Amino acid sequence: ALVEAAKLVNPKAILIASTAEGKEIAGRLAVRLNSGIITDAVAVSPDVIATQSIFGGSFTVQTKVTRGVPIITVRPNSTAPEKKPTTANKNELTVALSPQAALATVTEVNEAKSDGRPDLAEAAIVVSGGRGVGSADGFKVIEELADSLGAAVGASRAVTDAGWYPHQYQVGQTGRTVSPQLYLANGISGAIQHRAGMQTSKTIVAVNKDPEAPIFELVDFGVVGDLFEVVPQLTAEVKKRQN
Repeated sequence: ALVEAAKLVNPKAILIASTAEGKEIAGRLAVRLNSGIITDAVAVSPDVIATQSIFGGSFTVQTKVTRGVPIITVRPNSTAPEKKPTTANKNELTVALSPQAALATVTEVNEAKSDGRPDLAEAAIVVSGGRGVGSADGFKVIEELADSLGAAVGASRAVTDAGWYPHQYQVGQTGRTVSPQLYLANGISGAIQHRAGMQTSKTIVAVNKDPEAPIFELVDFGVVGDLFEVVPQLTAEVKKRQN
């Protein structure tokens, strides 16, 4: 359907959300259209120049597709909505898919169990825990803070590799990319791989007992202290103000 739509409209660019599903769709579409693709853009200019944040936020690069219709995946929440509304042009498209045209078929659909929290990639607030949490049980303080804020829960790769938290909550280069209004990193050292997945957050707060932790180079606010003392106090203060 996207291939037919692109042929009908001949767009200046095709923008897709930079989620796991979006990246897969964008990659397949680029192959079908014989076009170049740019992933994880944090901004796109009117002349279709994409800005990417690289090396843990140390640099930004401007990239342009040089073949075919530019296909660009954009990080959710990385670009502020325009205040002035625009009028979109609509093009009717009827797509008929024959069974013979399908290269893959869905054999089973299972709905994932929801934990009641916002989706990690779209949440306005993300509360993440790292190796400093110490164990799977230690993540309870992270979840309690997240629930008090109506936030999503994230984790570093060290945590998911250790089996303390499910892999679908991993934030970083090999996990999910997030760009919330507020990102709270608790017990996370700040390896470049983790920073690659959260560096475009609007406000970053870190709690770590190591004053030399690399995460403090990136944050807007930092607390040097034991997360098992700081985080419960923060949770209690949030609940107090809500009441």
